[in-house]
Amino acid sequence: MVNDLSELYSFIHHLCYCAAQSRLANFAGTAVISYDYMTSLKHVEYGSEEYWALKSQVHRRSAERLRNLCCANRGTFIKVGQHLGALDYLLPEEYTSTLKVLHSRAPQSSMEEIQQVIREELGKELSDLFISFDVKPQGAASLAQVHKAVLHDGRTVAVKVQHPKVQTQSSKDIVVMEVLLNMVHWLFPDFAFMWLVEEAKKNMPVELDFLNEGRNAEKVAVMLAHFPWLKVPKIHWDLSTRRILTMDFAEGGQVNDRDYMRRHSINVNEISQNLGKMYSEMIFVHGFVHCDPHPGNVLVRRCPNTKKTEIVLLDHGLYQILLPDFRLSYCRLWQSLIKGDLNGIERYSRRLGAGDLYPLFACVLTARSWTSVNAGIGNTPVTHSEDVEIRSNAALYLPQISDLLNRVPRQMLLLLKTNDLLRGIETTLQTRAASSSFINMSRCCTRALAR
Repeated sequence: MVNDLSELYSFIHHLCYCAAQSRLANFAGTAVISYDYMTSLKHVEYGSEEYWALKSQVHRRSAERLRNLCCANRGTFIKVGQHLGALDYLLPEEYTSTLKVLHSRAPQSSMEEIQQVIREELGKELSDLFISFDVKPQGAASLAQVHKAVLHDGRTVAVKVQHPKVQTQSSKDIVVMEVLLNMVHWLFPDFAFMWLVEEAKKNMPVELDFLNEGRNAEKVAVMLAHFPWLKVPKIHWDLSTRRILTMDFAEGGQVNDRDYMRRHSINVNEISQNLGKMYSEMIFVHGFVHCDPHPGNVLVRRCPNTKKTEIVLLDHGLYQILLPDFRLSYCRLWQSLIKGDLNGIERYSRRLGAGDLYPLFACVLTARSWTSVNAGIGNTPVTHSEDVEIRSNAALYLPQISDLLNRVPRQMLLLLKTNDLLRGIETTLQTRAASSSFINMSRCCTRALAR
């Protein structure tokens, strides 16, 4: 219908504008991104300075279009966009830095919508359930928002209320997303990100069941009860349903807020070390892993009674259960990575599905260079220049990384996201070079293998 490519580009932009309120805009937006990649680099010599500069510009434009598409569609799209934004060492920096804002750009439901969900789920008015209920949410996420409230017995609680249309819209969103990703894969065969759809299909129904989230919270609280500094808010089951979760309200600053820690005399190294202990236990010993440790879900504070430092773990909707064989192979792989045992690295990487991409897998998993992996990551502190090198290489090796992510077991995908989120926290706290995290990790691996 439209022969000239420039006319096609104009046509697609017009289509985006006219269909802004419909699903057609998603296809148009994807087409614009694809067209940009296909044409912007066409007449530039591959590998030249001009090529990389232009490619960075295309990445930035495309990331902004993707962010806008996620914001327009809300719900599942924002959730997936947040997932991509967390993959600091897997995707080009232009994408991760642009998509990170989705954590603060999540939609808010109106107070009328919140009241209606509470009526439908609990069968009562707000005044029957609470003395007070803050109109302004404490925080809003892709699937829900949280309000501070006071019960009639005086206890302060946090009430997590699901956005009203998320349940009905999520399955449609996933279908649209699948079509869009198939379209991109058809245009660019090297970029196969269908694992995103597979993960969304599997995880979204689980995350939308807040009763499951409550059970996860109670399970991890018991599992890690030997850590006196870890607090998981108590669930109020009489005020919880599949779409509402009520829990004790917890004060605190975000785990990446150095100013808050300085004001409250909280030791950043202690926080980083305890965070590492907690996650090493979850991953290597128990195989039950909280997979969304972005800073808004991990609070730090001084205990009101003891004044000791505490970590408060929130949002227990997304957990990964690691099967025993996978978990033990993962333990042995990390032991090999810490020591620089190249035979072990190859053996257990292959066992975990990486195949001949095991060197790339080791670098992706650790966010370290192959030189550091060779020497043993426990023996070589990370440097700023190495960190910059790894982030730059994410763009260079994107096709191979895409291949790798489609090879490894699905259990690995959320672990990679979790690793990147934790590394982001360590980078902000400036504690990533500390060797103590490897000591704790190694101890947990040894315990797990001895059981």
